[in-house]
Order: sequence, then structure tokens, then C-alpha cells
Amino acid sequence: PDLTGHEKFGLGNVKYNISGIHVTAVELPSASISLLPGSGIKLVIGNASLTIDMNWNIRTWMFKDSGRSRVHISKVFVTAIFSMARDNTGPTSISLTSCRTTSGDIDIRLNGKS
Repeated sequence: PDLTGHEKFGLGNVKYNISGIHVTAVELPSASISLLPGSGIKLVIGNASLTIDMNWNIRTWMFKDSGRSRVHISKVFVTAIFSMARDNTGPTSISLTSCRTTSGDIDIRLNGKS
């Protein structure tokens, strides 16, 4: 979905809109899934990266600008634990018990009129 909002900076408000968000690349060089006896599943993703392209525009009382942007996030690490439950009356249910995510580098390229 598009992101629209405003932030107050110094002497005025900045209105922004981010649209046309597309994930253009995902790399998962290290991923593993393991069973946790009696409790569930552990998912570990290491050193992943993600590239996102989008349109942006901002407006303040002094100026407005718009353009395209590319965001590259690298050195992403995720550890997630899922619990599984099953009773005799229905299918197995899976729920997220815990999740930890860190990222190392974020590179943002803005192309606009200014």
C-alpha cells in the first residue's frame, strides 16, 4: 500500500507520499529451518538483502519535489520461532511466538527534479 503522512520539522510541516512500492530483488544466501522438539519450528535467515523501488513526493510551505527512489537493505538477519498446535478436531495451527530482525546497511538513492 501507499504511505502518506506528514511530519513537523523546525518551522513547518512536511507532507509526503510514497507510492508504487515494488520489491525488485530479494537474496537469501543463508536460510535454515529446524524443528524444536515439543514446541515448533525455528527459521533463521542470515545476510539477506532486499531492493525496493518506489515513487515519492514531498511538499512543504517553501517547495515541492517528486521522483523515483531505490532502497537497498543488506546484512539482514532474521530469527523467528513458530509454535504449532493441533487438537483432534481440526488442522494444525501455526503462530509466531517470537521474531528478531536486524539490518546492517541501508542505501537510499533519490532521483528528483531538485
